[in-house]
Amino acid sequence: MAQIYPFRAFRYNPASAPFECVLTQPYDKISPAMQEKYYAADPHNLISVEKGRAYPTDTPQNNVYTRAAAALADWIRSNVVTQDPAPSFYSYTQEYTVPGTVGRAAGAQGEERRTRRGFIGAGKLEEYSAGVVFRHEHTLSGPKADRLELLRHTKTHTGQLFMLYSDPQRRIDTILEEAESASAPATEMRDEYGVVHQLWVIADAQRVAAIQQAMEDQKLVIADGHHRYETALNYRNECRARTGKIDTGAAFERAMMTFVNSRSEGLTILPTHRVAAHIHDFSWTAVRRHLEPWFAAEAFPFSTEEKKSEARKNFLARLVSAREKRAIGVYPSTEAQKRAFYVLTLRGGVSLAQMLPNVSPLQRGLDVVLLHDGILEPALGITPQAVTAEANLTYEREASAALEAVDSGRAQISFLLNPCDVEQVMKIATAGEVMPQKSTDFFPKLLSGIAMYRVE
Repeated sequence: MAQIYPFRAFRYNPASAPFECVLTQPYDKISPAMQEKYYAADPHNLISVEKGRAYPTDTPQNNVYTRAAAALADWIRSNVVTQDPAPSFYSYTQEYTVPGTVGRAAGAQGEERRTRRGFIGAGKLEEYSAGVVFRHEHTLSGPKADRLELLRHTKTHTGQLFMLYSDPQRRIDTILEEAESASAPATEMRDEYGVVHQLWVIADAQRVAAIQQAMEDQKLVIADGHHRYETALNYRNECRARTGKIDTGAAFERAMMTFVNSRSEGLTILPTHRVAAHIHDFSWTAVRRHLEPWFAAEAFPFSTEEKKSEARKNFLARLVSAREKRAIGVYPSTEAQKRAFYVLTLRGGVSLAQMLPNVSPLQRGLDVVLLHDGILEPALGITPQAVTAEANLTYEREASAALEAVDSGRAQISFLLNPCDVEQVMKIATAGEVMPQKSTDFFPKLLSGIAMYRVE
């Protein structure tokens, strides 16, 4: 099914460009402040390519895309970026602290460290209809247009597609671990989030063949990088049209991908919390009355700031412990004497088919769908069209930020979610369905520039 190939990656030469000074987060995670920080770090920082500065004086001959292509060509010419001598796969590990556990004291409730392991290869680009590569989100046209123009100019994938496959026997993980134990990493660095990234070059023909063989029967699900995948497809189609043929061996028929076993213990999906504002005639009392037949509400009231801290702690703990009951955390703006956090759980015997008649059985198992279709739209009037138009909802990774939005008056109500399960993502995607926007947040992100793939 999946066709995966080794390739000769272009990688930074650490003698000329220290990794911690030149590698970046993915383009869509780079804020303006991060962009400036990257520019200041090193003249060879990948930011010039991944997300360069645009200027009012830009012209068709001199713009963010032409400057990216020129910078990359110069770095290759001056050996700041060099190409590996042999086609290889690249074992890639990321050791990180799970968000939400950072700063905890040692012990049962201490910081939780995990290691996510994958490998980088060149995967054959497939139409979704082929049943090999599956998406779990819809894409937007804006980011794809930007990435396509960049690819046309640089002819290089600097960022990675994050692909999931399922290997319960961990055959590939075992090969990667053996390769890692045989040599020191070729790349090692700690990023701004404290994540330790390590990369090993696997050029041994026997290991390469074993990985390819183990991947042959796999279906691939895009975890992160939907826009980049569809951009690679569009570029491939442009190249096919230009050459007038399909050349399965051409570099543009493939894209750089990082493959991670969905059965890996190192996988972490974070929830994305919802913060709602600009709701007409908002009343928490009316919302509770509407939801009463479907949801039980457990309140964590407080009357002082001191009591609020304890209530918040108990509320967050209950949200996690009640996960199997389809728990959703709620923090509404109410009168001062009625302040409380709430955990909503489905009442016993509730028929999800009756509650969510227009939702597939697989999607009914998602808390984010239960929130959108069972609460936001019927109880608050936030329609899918309003969500798409970003009229009412904003999103927060951190629970503290979602709660603070209500305290500051920026929001009328916030909803906290538990993370979805990776197997839910796999089942929904391979069934040909897509999840709501911002249903998954795979952590940590894959570094851009740790390996680069030329498509010409």
